Amino acid sequence: MEAERLPRGVDPARHLKLGRGGLSDVEWTAQLLQMRHGHEVPGLRTTSTLDALTAAQEAGLLTPEDGDTLRDAWTLCSQLRDVLVLWTGRAGGPSGDVLPHDRRALAGLARLLGMPPGSGGELEEHYLRSGRRARAVVDRVFYG
Repeated sequence: MEAERLPRGVDPARHLKLGRGGLSDVEWTAQLLQMRHGHEVPGLRTTSTLDALTAAQEAGLLTPEDGDTLRDAWTLCSQLRDVLVLWTGRAGGPSGDVLPHDRRALAGLARLLGMPPGSGGELEEHYLRSGRRARAVVDRVFYG
């Protein structure tokens, strides 16, 4: 999916939806657990990704650390998509799902997320680290 759906020229580490550790990775992992174990774990029978991850964690299908990692990555990606709309004034489009490289834009996104002035680099590092950690969980749980 990454090779086919990811827009040409976009760094997979920066795509909030289709990139490594992004929304699709987390959602597909939650959905796989739902399909595999939904018949025995009632809490997995939900349309909410976060609720499904919590149910998987409570049922022992995910370690507490893995559940937290996936939940945190999903939440951060969702928040970044929201503030990108506020920052750019556009919903969707090629830049709507990509963490910008531009320092001014990163600083603006950080401020919209309630971070202190000058936190754009910190936000970027936090997102990239979150994506790497989430992808490691996806590799173990989904592809395992």
